[in-house]
Amino acid sequence: MPVVSSGSQNTIPRKDNLVIVIDDDEIMRLSCQQILVKAGYKVETFGNGHEGIRRIRQARPPLLVVDIKMPELDGFEVINLVRQIDLDLVIVVITGYATIETAVDAMKAGAYDFLPKPFTPSELRLIIDRGHERWRLTKETQRLRREKKEVEHKFVTLVTHQLKAPLVAVKQYLDVLLYSFRDQLPEKGLEWVIRSQVRLGEMLTIIQDWLALAKIDRGSFCDRSATTDIASLVTEIIGDQQQPPGSNDIMIKAELAPNLPGVGGDSVSIGMVVSNLVSNAVKYNRPGGTVTVEVTPDQEFVNMKVKDTGIGIPEDQLPRIFEEFYRVRTQETQDIPGTGLGLVICKRVITDLGGTIEIESRAGEGTTFIVRLPVAGRKAVPEARSLRETTPGENK
Repeated sequence: MPVVSSGSQNTIPRKDNLVIVIDDDEIMRLSCQQILVKAGYKVETFGNGHEGIRRIRQARPPLLVVDIKMPELDGFEVINLVRQIDLDLVIVVITGYATIETAVDAMKAGAYDFLPKPFTPSELRLIIDRGHERWRLTKETQRLRREKKEVEHKFVTLVTHQLKAPLVAVKQYLDVLLYSFRDQLPEKGLEWVIRSQVRLGEMLTIIQDWLALAKIDRGSFCDRSATTDIASLVTEIIGDQQQPPGSNDIMIKAELAPNLPGVGGDSVSIGMVVSNLVSNAVKYNRPGGTVTVEVTPDQEFVNMKVKDTGIGIPEDQLPRIFEEFYRVRTQETQDIPGTGLGLVICKRVITDLGGTIEIESRAGEGTTFIVRLPVAGRKAVPEARSLRETTPGENK
């Protein structure tokens, strides 16, 4: 039977302050109980691991004090079983056979701290107080994370229903106005309507990118269990993005290795990556330039390079490429539209699928993005690599 005690009237009551003590030594159980009760904790003591573990399952206490050397279940076995019940419970190990090796083994097993016998009341109180604060901060962090996710979910809902819907309606009204009454509008009025359409389109694009990022962050955007035929996807996207005659005459071509394996991930998320990279390569190219999408197998990965012959990126701006809303600022880019989120989305999708993205660029000499995506069925995530000491981000 456990011995249960609570704090005296002259101590400050604590919330969630139950301490379970498991030790086969009755004198040690009594000592821990008296020390911790005086410090304001509630204490339950048990003489063997089986009884203590049953109580831990019921009560889910924040703190456990356990002896290493015990019959039936020793302290290491107790720690292992407790960790299967509650990963957040703070465990303090006590033992009369203290060695450096024992302490290290206890920490590896999941103990928070280690206290050799004999110990003073102040030493036990200090360790338990620190452990209780650690547990409290862990729970507070978890609560804040839940609240953050709830706020993000509500924000996405707000953006979806209360911002996007009226913007779409306004754009549709302007579309009808231009289609039905274009010839009746004064020249200046027509110019303003067209500018309004462009701005509304930019805002809707930003909203779409926000929603995509929110879904990626929630883990509900990419399907890592799917398989995509990368060769067919690249061919389709290049066909869709070929420039009409007279629009800067930029040639987009694919160089696909034969018998390419399927890559892990759904065609929607991977297609967004390819489309964004190709679109950027076209936007930031020079008249008469070339965009080349090269895809080759590389053991357990597929490498995709998107190369352009465009204006390039200044070296001092490369480290910020993948920051949200960051766009390269040069005289040549100031009139090129963009949200500053496209490359951010690319990086997060690729990372979520277990791949990597790198960049090579020089101002005036073009840019190359190198993407590595795991072959379908490969579960290991590659280590992030960079062609520079500072990994550049996305977003021209």
